[in-house]
Amino acid sequence: MKNPDVLRRVVLLLVLAAGIGSAYVYRDHISVAALEQWLGQLGWIAPLVFIACYAIATVFFMPGTLFTLAGGALFGPVFGVLYNLAGATLGATLAFLAARYLASDWATRHTGKRLQQLIEGVENEGWRFVAFVRLVPLFPFNVLNYALGLTRLRLSTYVVTSFIFMAPGGAAYTYLGYAGREVAAGGEDLVRKALLAIAIIATVAFVSRIVLHLRRNRAA
Repeated sequence: MKNPDVLRRVVLLLVLAAGIGSAYVYRDHISVAALEQWLGQLGWIAPLVFIACYAIATVFFMPGTLFTLAGGALFGPVFGVLYNLAGATLGATLAFLAARYLASDWATRHTGKRLQQLIEGVENEGWRFVAFVRLVPLFPFNVLNYALGLTRLRLSTYVVTSFIFMAPGGAAYTYLGYAGREVAAGGEDLVRKALLAIAIIATVAFVSRIVLHLRRNRAA
C-alpha cells in the first residue's frame, strides 16, 4: 500500500470518528422542531441543504427517522418523500463507499470462515438481499450501510435497490411527519390525516412481517 493512500485512509477515518463523536455529543440538541426552525429560514436552498444534512447525518450514525419526520413536516408528503429518499440514499452510498475504501481489502484477508461464508451469501443474493433488509429493518440502518460496503456488491445494484425499497418506509414516516405538523397547527381534516398516518405505518409493518415470513419459509 502506498504512503499517500495510507494517509488518505487515516484522514478519512479521523473525519468519520470526529463526525460520529460530535453527533453523539450533540445528539440531544437536534430535534424535528430545531430542524424545522433552521431550515425554514433558508428559502429556496432549503431542500438542497436538507438533503446534504440528511446524507451527512447518515454517515455519522445520526437517527434517520428524525430527518425523515422533519422532511415530511417541512416539505409535505410528496416533495418530502423525494428529498428524504435522496438524502438517505446519498448518505447510505457515502457510508458504503467509505467502508469499501477503508476496510474491504482487510475484511477479505482477515475474516474468519463463517463470516466469509456470510459475506459470500450476501453477495450471491445480490439485490434480493439489499431489498430484503431495506424492507425489513432487522439491522440498524446506519450500521447496515457500512457492513454492506465490506462485500463485493456492485455499487449500482446497491444504490438503485436501496432507493426503491427504502421508498415504502420512507413514504410512511414522511407522511407521519407531515400529519404531525398539520395536527399541531390545527389544520383541516385532522382526524383523517392522523388515522391515515397510523394506517400507513401499520401497513408497512404488516408488509415487512409478510416479507420476513416468506423469506424464512424459503430458507426452510
